[in-house]
This record gives sequence, structure tokens and C-alpha cells, in this order.
Amino acid sequence: MSESALPEGSIERLSEAYQNIKEQMELVIVGQQEVVEQLVIALFSRGHVLLEGVPGLAKTLMISTLARCLSLGFSRIQFTPDLMPADITGTEVLQENRETGKREFRFLHGPLFHNMVLADEINRTPPKTQAALLEAMQERHVSVGQTQHVLADPFFVMATQNPIEQEGTYPLPEAQQDRFMFKVFVDYPTFAEEKAIAKATTGIQESMLKQVLDADEIIELQRVVKQVPISDHVIEYALALVRQTRIRGDIAPDFVKEWLSWGAGPRAVQYLILGAKTRALLYGRAHVSTEDIAALARPVLRHRIVTNFTAESEGITTDDVIDRLLQETPSKEGELSRDPRLKKIFAA
Repeated sequence: MSESALPEGSIERLSEAYQNIKEQMELVIVGQQEVVEQLVIALFSRGHVLLEGVPGLAKTLMISTLARCLSLGFSRIQFTPDLMPADITGTEVLQENRETGKREFRFLHGPLFHNMVLADEINRTPPKTQAALLEAMQERHVSVGQTQHVLADPFFVMATQNPIEQEGTYPLPEAQQDRFMFKVFVDYPTFAEEKAIAKATTGIQESMLKQVLDADEIIELQRVVKQVPISDHVIEYALALVRQTRIRGDIAPDFVKEWLSWGAGPRAVQYLILGAKTRALLYGRAHVSTEDIAALARPVLRHRIVTNFTAESEGITTDDVIDRLLQETPSKEGELSRDPRLKKIFAA
């Protein structure tokens, strides 16, 4: 597929929309440019995001601000230990029909029936309620009784979790974390950023945000993303990164076998490619490069690989493993197939 196969002006529209969203976000959020970029990439890729960071880093504010920039329905669910699945999906209630006098069931929509859903502190609610949310994320509908209720389109879930408090929490299993396109770490601001935050949040000035896109425009741009051409070489590079994390495979390097107990599945390749396509468009390009894949390797892979006791005892994190994979995996065209270990990918 050539660049001309993309709808006319679509590259400019998406790139301009991204710049406008960034400008609006910067009116409220200080710093965190990389996090904002990953949120926008996930939105246009039809993915969901899990944000992790200690309290007070504006995770909730960041997500609600993004919703205000877009003309979309938004709901915030504060997850608690007593939250039940029906509290988020909705429930059927028995009501009397005033015209017929008969009683009939009526479905009352829960907060999931919005375009953008903030699942705040998702690790504070029991697995049963977590599963209800994650099922809706994957299937994009909820089942109540014998009836399926289709969720809004676009549908975008951003969940937050606190990594330091373990008491009274229910950590998401790795298989359920796999439903999220990205796992994004929100870090502390720099000195200059924190000074700007202190000034902005202790004054009386309020920022008025402009709406950049509506639901129909977002859906159209999501379609454009899938039409972006991608070369076999870039796909093979994504495959090489993911397949090297599987310790039982014969192309896994020694450090992976030493540090990992489990590797990433096929969904990692899908999200690497979709995210790379979106990132290329955000930067005004109609082609995907291996740099786009490498830039998204951390948020795509960090929650899909599991370190073992050896890695933990040495202080090795999943990001350390990913960084070393990026260093040792050739990215130039032709180098993958010539690598003595990686050429087995092409023979399979």
C-alpha cells in the first residue's frame, strides 16, 4: 500500500489533532509529554492504558483533562473493596409500565456506558469486579441476564493503580494486564516542573480548554491508522523483539533465559504494530520505521514479561530486560536475517 492509499489529508489531520491535544493538555498538565503521547497513541489505536504511579502525580487529572479536550462522554469510577460488577456495568430493575400497568424489567446503564472511562485505583477492587471491567474492555459489550448491551464507540479505558500500597489491594494478574495496550509509568516531575505545578495549583487562575475532536472524527482517524502501510522488515523487527522474550524458544538470548520466567504473547506484536502506525501518523509520516517500534517497546512489553527470582535479587526490572533486547536486536533492514541466532525466525 502506498502513501496515496491513505485518505487525502488524513496524515495532516491526525498530526494537527495531536498538536492541538498537546497544547490543550499543557494548559493544565506540567511536563509528562511522553505519557500524554502514549495516551493519545492508545486512543487512536483502539487500545486501553494502565497508568502506574505513586499518589499525587496527576494521573487522574491527566485523564480527565484529556476527556475535556475531546467531545466525548466521560465517567470516573472510584474502585473500592465493596464495589460489585453491577455497580459498573449496570443492572436490571423491575418497574411498572404506566401505560399497561404491567411490571417489566428495565436496564439501567452503569458508568461503563461512556466513551472514556477512568478506572481509578483498579487494584483496590476484588477480582470479580476487575474481571467485569476487563471483559467489557475486550468484548466492548456487557452481558446482563440473557441480553448483551453494546458499549459506546469509541470506548477507551484508562485505569490507574498505586504501586506502593499493598494492604487491601488485589493486584491484576498478568493475563488480565495483557488486555491493556500500554502500561505507563508516571514518574516524579523535575525541579522546574514541580515549581511550575506549585505556582499553577496554588493560584486562582483557571484554564479554559477547547474541544479538539468529537467521537465521529476519532472513529474515522482510528480507521486511518489501520490503513497505514508497514514493511515486512518492520513487522519482522517487532516479531524478533517479542519472540526473544519467550524463554523456551531457541532464539531467546541467555540473559532472557536467566532473568525471565515468562515471555510476551502475540497481542504484544499486534499492539507494537498498531502503536507504531499511530506514532508515525502523529509525527506526520505515512510510513512506519523500526524507531517507532523501539519507542513503544517499554509500555507494550513491560506488563507482558515476568521477571524471576534471579532478576529480582539482582535488581533487574522488566524495563532493563527490554532495553537490553533493544540494544542487541539489529534494526537495519537485512541485518535480522543475517544474525546467526535470529535467522531462525525466517526459517520457521
